[in-house]
Amino acid sequence: MSNDLRSFFLLRPDVVFLNHGSFGACPRPVFEENIRWQRELEGEPVEFFARRLPQLLRDAQGELARFIGCDPLDAVHVTNATIGVNIVARSLRLGHGDEVLATDHEYGACSRTWRFLAGKNGFTYRAAQVPIPVTTHAEFLEGFFAQVTPATRVIFISHITSPTALTIPVRQICEFARERGIVTLIDGAHAPGQIPLNLEALGADFYTGNLHKWLCSPKGSAFLYARRELQPLLEPLVVSWGWEAVAPGSSTFIDHHEMWGTRDLSPALSVPAAIRFQQEHRWESVRARCHELVRDAREALSKEFGFVPVAPDDDAWFAQMSSFLLPAEIDAAALQERLFNEHLVEIPVFPWFNGRSLIRISIQGYNTPADIERLCAGIRAITMRSAG
Repeated sequence: MSNDLRSFFLLRPDVVFLNHGSFGACPRPVFEENIRWQRELEGEPVEFFARRLPQLLRDAQGELARFIGCDPLDAVHVTNATIGVNIVARSLRLGHGDEVLATDHEYGACSRTWRFLAGKNGFTYRAAQVPIPVTTHAEFLEGFFAQVTPATRVIFISHITSPTALTIPVRQICEFARERGIVTLIDGAHAPGQIPLNLEALGADFYTGNLHKWLCSPKGSAFLYARRELQPLLEPLVVSWGWEAVAPGSSTFIDHHEMWGTRDLSPALSVPAAIRFQQEHRWESVRARCHELVRDAREALSKEFGFVPVAPDDDAWFAQMSSFLLPAEIDAAALQERLFNEHLVEIPVFPWFNGRSLIRISIQGYNTPADIERLCAGIRAITMRSAG
């Protein structure tokens, strides 16, 4: 893979960055667009906030809606996917005898949200165990559906899991849930820009996704989607000027969850620039090249070091990220620290369940085979030195 795209990113040239999945990385043209919006704001704040911002947001929302496959009035700008989860979770009327079903692969901040609310309101938050390595989507669905009980009121599940980087068959889960009157909330933090999205076809009741990760938008850009008939269920997380007001061309749903008073919305206004950047650079082919490089990394790490991929070599399970179970003797924290401090390789290595640890590799358009070689050389040097 050519590294022509590397010149567009602001990443340190001395660091091999294999952790795009955590916070993303913003290309220079998109970053400069963000700064341009901030300068416009500061040039005449009253004109910007009071006269221009509502229409600017609607224009940006229209481009985002086309990208994620929904009506512009069914998605609202939020700061990150965790905010989206909080809006939905805090709005649903759940109590004793009710259950929220998730998996043990969910993102920690979101699981904390549900556990906090469960302790406060008396419902149960249950994480169904999904053993790894996984096998097939069919077997996953069979096992997950078997966990649904008469008490299940909500299914909360990631589209692409954060720790294990698994692509979950959420369309089938949404169909299953809809037939049984179960509400679905999909955590799509890793999906926009990594896999194609059509939210209306997906069928989720609620879907929240980050744009600062794989779409490469500025930090602080994300969205919350809600099916039109369920939007009245959602209460504002912050009560501000959007309450009791409907801006022209807007909706109660958008006003309640977007109009939070004075805040920097330049990341939301820069989302169209991120979409254009990827279109101009034929991102579908970039994603395909990244996927092949992930496959190469999987082969290298499993063959030489005995790292166990958590999913088979099946395109249905992974796109631009892949996670591996580490041998029991490897100290996860020490490996991550030494890879960065001694080899300038940025990659997450972390403890997981049952005393096992994971390493997760993320590949974006700026990565090359040389980055994988440097990762392997670093692991080789560290493990050989540790063994010696």
